[in-house]
Amino acid sequence: QGQLVESGGGLVQTVDSLTLSCVASGQTFSDYSWAWFRQAPGKEREYVSAIRRSGHTYYSDSVKDRFTISRDKAKNTVYLRTTNLQPEDSAVYFCAGGVPILSAIESTRGYRVWGQGTQVTVSS
Repeated sequence: QGQLVESGGGLVQTVDSLTLSCVASGQTFSDYSWAWFRQAPGKEREYVSAIRRSGHTYYSDSVKDRFTISRDKAKNTVYLRTTNLQPEDSAVYFCAGGVPILSAIESTRGYRVWGQGTQVTVSS
């Protein structure tokens, strides 16, 4: 099923921006939909955003208009551009790949391959 490696996390101030990257290997990049999830301490893993094979993008209400998901097929890379970061955005961000149906795009069960995560900490 391949491997995903995230990078780009860090410690930032409120309203700062970060771009997270996820490099995929070992699978056919174009065959998969890609998503970002996040998990804060003591909380369940939470859907953030997804980009389907068609290129259509989807966002959770909490990040809509602040985050942008994109992909570069030539580089087998998925990006999450985050802006206007808030302390509640602090979490480990995970990249995931799979072929979920549209109704399951926000579920972790729709994805078959996961990265190890990258930490984002937003200080107030």
